[in-house]
Amino acid sequence: MHIFHAFHFLIQFQMERFSKAIAAVKDHTSLRLAARTSLSELDVTILKATSHNEQPADESHIQQILNLTATSPLLVSSCVNTISRRLNKTRNWVVALKTLMLVRRLLHEGNRRYAREMFTATRRGTRLLNMSDFRDALKSNTWDYAAFVRTYSLFLDEELEYKMQGRRGSCSSFALEEKDDEDDTEREDVVVPVREMENDQLFARNNHLMQLLERFLACRPAGEARHNRMVMVALYSILVQSFQIYSDIKEVMGVFTDRFDNLSLQDSVKVYAMANRVAKQYDVLDMFYDWCKSVGIARTSEYPEIEKISQKKLEAMDEIIKQKSDGSKKES
Repeated sequence: MHIFHAFHFLIQFQMERFSKAIAAVKDHTSLRLAARTSLSELDVTILKATSHNEQPADESHIQQILNLTATSPLLVSSCVNTISRRLNKTRNWVVALKTLMLVRRLLHEGNRRYAREMFTATRRGTRLLNMSDFRDALKSNTWDYAAFVRTYSLFLDEELEYKMQGRRGSCSSFALEEKDDEDDTEREDVVVPVREMENDQLFARNNHLMQLLERFLACRPAGEARHNRMVMVALYSILVQSFQIYSDIKEVMGVFTDRFDNLSLQDSVKVYAMANRVAKQYDVLDMFYDWCKSVGIARTSEYPEIEKISQKKLEAMDEIIKQKSDGSKKES
């Protein structure tokens, strides 16, 4: 039995070495082909930033992509097309994750046109952030990594949707500046303070935030992926982002709590359902944060203290709804 296990381990080790060798050859071949063809400096840099090497991308490559596309709509479009092809062709989880990490950097730090280009490409059917069927076909022990790629892409897709909703008038901490469709000039969004929003705006805002938080919670890595440096680096960026998502949800729920007595019966029921969902999310979020702290992702001082929604508070809301319902029946 010991001999069998030793032999099995040896086979796995050799396969792992072979896979890495093949990956290195692929990167080298891609760059040689790029040098021989008319591929642009941008395409070559994207290849370098999304290589098979199981290390985070060189920051100089990311900065070069950001700089090249900073003021050029044509290069933004070209970059999105190259990234889309990269995600569509790869069956390697490292390449896929590094490409998604690049997408996130572009959305947060790049030309404002990136969000619109990516959103349009996705809605046209181009596979960009739709990684729901992604599998790593080259290795047998990469299920956990492929699963993380799928959930990470879903988070980015939800964030992109939220950004575009912000452009169409739903204010958010991630909202982008709107574009003038006629001359493509940029102007600032008119940001309405949360406490001044109408109830419908608050419902729309919080529904997006809760869905975004749901996508984040699904990104908790499993199995071998829990100890991988690449996964930890990818997780760190959205972990820090989740702090703001939590804060935004907390703010909306605080406004609804203050308004609760004066809400219509219908809106009161909607807020109550929302509070129940948020309460469950907070429980899961608290456990996720505890795990992140235990493996050293971000400093403990960076984490917010989760203010949970108590059962007592939910019961009080339910009682107010019953009173409103009784009052409505008497009036009719």
